[in-house]
Amino acid sequence: MTVSVASEWLNACSGCEIAIVDMGERLLKILELVEFVHIPVLMDNKYYGQTGERHQLRLPAADVGIISGGVRNEEHLEVAEEMRRQCQTIIALGTCATHGGIPALSNSYANDQIVDRYYHTESTDPTQELPHDGVPALLEGCKALDEVIPVDVYLPGCPPHPDQVFGALAALLDGAPLPLRDKSVCDTCPTSREGKGRLAQMRRFLHAPKYGAADEPLDKMRCLLEQGLLCMGPVTRAGCGGDAALPRCIKARVPCRGCYGPAKPDGNQRMEMLGALASNGIDITSLPESTSLLRFSGAHGRLRPPLVRK
Repeated sequence: MTVSVASEWLNACSGCEIAIVDMGERLLKILELVEFVHIPVLMDNKYYGQTGERHQLRLPAADVGIISGGVRNEEHLEVAEEMRRQCQTIIALGTCATHGGIPALSNSYANDQIVDRYYHTESTDPTQELPHDGVPALLEGCKALDEVIPVDVYLPGCPPHPDQVFGALAALLDGAPLPLRDKSVCDTCPTSREGKGRLAQMRRFLHAPKYGAADEPLDKMRCLLEQGLLCMGPVTRAGCGGDAALPRCIKARVPCRGCYGPAKPDGNQRMEMLGALASNGIDITSLPESTSLLRFSGAHGRLRPPLVRK
């Protein structure tokens, strides 16, 4: 039996769609069992009909709906709600959909601050009216998908590893449990650790005199966090290495940046990372800022504009 699939991208960069293509020959196996009825990255399907004859957004019904990207404006919200109505199962694909991703860093600012920054610069006419004709209105912030509609399956990652995308789709087609990891990046990291209480003073990655030579075996390289480099491995979900399990950033000998979102389903990467540093004797006030600890998970109210005192 063929399974119908609809795919949509909202506040996203198309990297998650590239992850689908990166399944390679395995994609051909999937395509033997599924029929894409709507996928803007590959085919043009007008929301309001091919000639604009409809007055309300409509998407075709599907067994599975795959949505990448967060929800930032009224059009994103309308599309997400229509996908939920039309699809039996909704998959949130990528960290933008599951936790807000990089775009949710905008939640640190109010909408008027963002608009003013981009349309009132030295190179623009301050008297020029802001664009509004046909431009969807911004929501109060960038939201993860499950803040506006129920989500059935979460596949975080920036982007998700093709192994995980294939595994999830194959499991859905077989009616099997989804093969999702419940470990942190640290749990799958092969680097050498000397133990609690041995963290050095935090320092910038580019200023580190020694963090691991390119030809040094990873199990001989000392834990980057213990070297004082801000690695998000303790508070980040594992999986970026796919079936090989080896974390991608660590394999490249650079600190984890947290792209798979919190290790715990409802975790707060900033609070948990600050707690981990403080418990190891690091003065967290020495950090230049902590917003970047939520660079991939600023939705769900984690990031908000600062209160303005009147």
